[in-house]
Amino acid sequence: MTEPGPGPEADEEHAFAAFGLSGRPGTDAFWAAARTPVPVPAADGGWRTLFLWRGSEACLDFESWSPPVPLRRWADTDCWYAEVRMPARLRVTYRIVTGEAAHADPFNPVGAGADRSIAATPDAPAQPHWPVVGADDVLPLPRTRLRWTGERLGGRRTVRVHPVGGGGPVVLLLDGDDWLYLHPAMTAFDSAVAAGEMPPVTLVFLPARDRQAEFGCRPELWEAVRDELLPLVAESGVPADPDRLVVAGQSLGGLSALYAALEFPDLVSRIAVQSASLWWTPGAMELADPLGGPVGGTLAARLRRSPDLSELRCAFDVGEHETRMLPHCELAETLTERAGATVRVSRSASDHDRAGWRHALLRDVAWALDRAVAGAGGPPPPAPPHAPARPE
Repeated sequence: MTEPGPGPEADEEHAFAAFGLSGRPGTDAFWAAARTPVPVPAADGGWRTLFLWRGSEACLDFESWSPPVPLRRWADTDCWYAEVRMPARLRVTYRIVTGEAAHADPFNPVGAGADRSIAATPDAPAQPHWPVVGADDVLPLPRTRLRWTGERLGGRRTVRVHPVGGGGPVVLLLDGDDWLYLHPAMTAFDSAVAAGEMPPVTLVFLPARDRQAEFGCRPELWEAVRDELLPLVAESGVPADPDRLVVAGQSLGGLSALYAALEFPDLVSRIAVQSASLWWTPGAMELADPLGGPVGGTLAARLRRSPDLSELRCAFDVGEHETRMLPHCELAETLTERAGATVRVSRSASDHDRAGWRHALLRDVAWALDRAVAGAGGPPPPAPPHAPARPE
């Protein structure tokens, strides 16, 4: 992932000239003008991307896409840097790690929570409606908070509810705290509805207490959603239509959403899943290589014996750089369509990373409600029952 960069013996005034930066590294003037990440085209495709850090020894910690990348020190200055080779069409979350601490990139204005930043190659598609959020920004939170003491799941949790455009069909966001505190889903949905690209909806942000236990292929979560959470939402006074429920989930959450559609069809008939963990089988999480088991895992076996799924409307998305995930997801996509569901398939410019799933979340929730979301490089109007896989 890394390439040799200029060494301390290079002309310091032109050290990073290839990236449009001038001045002697480590000086106040250099730091005043510094902005990263800075991508330039690589000779053989993709991008050479410069990352800078001012301080002590550190490394770049990317989410899923790459192993940690050590930064090199420029001479005896406080300038640390790395040139990272990035493929075409990539949006990725990263942190700068020093010792036991993690930091957002202070030279990158695009953040995701207090200690994460987002890098995107110039050819990565735009993500309409998602605002630029800095590491120090405090995201707005829904006013309505429900205290849910779950009898089936145990423990207490706070579920936030936000009516968008006056409220409408319930959109249940699994891993809800990530969409509250790392990525501003509330603001993005508000924007999409205001633009007329999505009907009014009511967002329900469901936090997970134990992802592995709750999102595995087990009924307890969905029994609790049906019997406890949705009645609690109905009693809250927030306008909501639980009969038109859309479940949106990523990774293990995506696995759980598809499981719910198969096992609780009267409850869940519209789902939007990104990078679903469709390799999952009981005990797979304890293996050295969880993705090395049967292709499509437990749900592929379940789909092969599925009855008619013609009432299901299902949007699948997975990162185009998730090479080991693709066979698992592709099989489940095919089997779901074969069982009669209305299926939409797409690929995002990402690896296994929420920063890359953001546009798919809006677009596919809208599609599940029979509405297309526009945007730069966005999809055409709703497709026939199966839209072939394509980059978006």
